[in-house]
Amino acid sequence: MKVRLWQGPVAAAAAVGLGAMLPTRRVGPRGRAALAAGAGIGAVLLARASGLDRTALGLDPSRIRAGLRWGGVAATVIGGAYLSALTVPVLRARFVDETGGGRDDFYEWIGVHIPMGTVLAEELLFRGVLTTLIGPFPQAVVFGLWHVRPALLAGDSVPGTVLVTGLSGLVFAWLRRGSGSVLAPALAHLALNVGGAVAVRVATAARTGDEKHGGT
Repeated sequence: MKVRLWQGPVAAAAAVGLGAMLPTRRVGPRGRAALAAGAGIGAVLLARASGLDRTALGLDPSRIRAGLRWGGVAATVIGGAYLSALTVPVLRARFVDETGGGRDDFYEWIGVHIPMGTVLAEELLFRGVLTTLIGPFPQAVVFGLWHVRPALLAGDSVPGTVLVTGLSGLVFAWLRRGSGSVLAPALAHLALNVGGAVAVRVATAARTGDEKHGGT
């Protein structure tokens, strides 16, 4: 495997640009999910064409079992943390979000958009290709920058979003390195995002129920 010096910076710049462009495409959530997934798959195909092998990209079939073990443990810890938080009223209240908790496409969101448009796309692009080309820490920085435009559109704190997503990128890279497979960070990423969406749904529904009972 031989990585040319220009490949990493070009791939990182392309990822930042893609992260700024995707959220503004007027193709709907399904279209954006398809575009993101296509970008992740396309990045892997380009990396393979340039000479990077499956092992280097975390796609070696022989590492699937290790990926399942590492990712399963991480997903269990994340799921347990969400469950514990929902049992504490003060913490549960922090998940309440009328917009996110009441979205009509909730099940499509957690069953298709998050797995394909977020997890598949980002794990192939960042923990697969970019971690190989530029290393875990620079990859995490780019992962944080990838979330700048979404944070702006959502009205969230940009520095806070970059910091949190950058740190999560480091943890995901650690899982990928330890297991030798992008499956491990993918499972953790899936648990984090789907678990968060479910927690918002449950917390919002619980507050709505409390308000209804309180008003009768």
